[in-house]
Amino acid sequence: MSLALALPILISALAMTAIVGVRYLITSGIFAWITRKVRPGLYDGLSTQIRKEIRWSLWSAAIYGVPAGVVAWGWQNRGWTGIYTDWSAYPLWWMPLSVLAYLFAHDTWFYWTHRWMHRPRWFKLAHSVHHASKPPTAWTAMSFHPIEAITGAVVIPALVFLIPIHISMLGLVLTIMTVMGITNHMGWEMFPKWLVHSRFGNWLITASHHEKHHEQYGCNYGLYFRFWDKLCGTDRGLTEKFA
Repeated sequence: MSLALALPILISALAMTAIVGVRYLITSGIFAWITRKVRPGLYDGLSTQIRKEIRWSLWSAAIYGVPAGVVAWGWQNRGWTGIYTDWSAYPLWWMPLSVLAYLFAHDTWFYWTHRWMHRPRWFKLAHSVHHASKPPTAWTAMSFHPIEAITGAVVIPALVFLIPIHISMLGLVLTIMTVMGITNHMGWEMFPKWLVHSRFGNWLITASHHEKHHEQYGCNYGLYFRFWDKLCGTDRGLTEKFA
């Protein structure tokens, strides 16, 4: 690869790393601020833990940023991906369907890699970093060992080559991914009980569901939906902590 080609790819990767890192600091910071207002004292005594979470998360941001930057460069300069900007390129009904396709594919990948990360060897080597957050906080969502960060970093960059998606819908996917990742970890349930305990909520993962994973480890592995947990018998319901 020539320097003339490598340099813009490197710049794109560095730019995306900065974007992911700043996005993490802003969004986690906002939800941490909300937590201080709504649940004052919840993070008392966790300053050392939170500093570690931020350090691990910024390393994760670098790992997430590299493939994202390469894909962004390839989309803008080579048309490699299925990302499109023309609203008429696909039927309008495809736009929400593409979001669901991305979320389901991401959730499937996350469920199975997450279960794999709970095997003793890989848990000790990598996933224990994430579970060192006791209790999880609004800063925990990206607190991963680099090995685990790699497994998460490849998903969306791979999907844009496989499933066409409008740039606005890709932005929506990334927003959902970010918000749910943070709110599922912040140590309290922000969604109303009528939603969490509804027929619809019974298939969604919120903090009430994921908190139980951090309590018991061997259950509730999903990211967005409870489909795989229910199908594979790993769903243990909601934590009593938020009842």
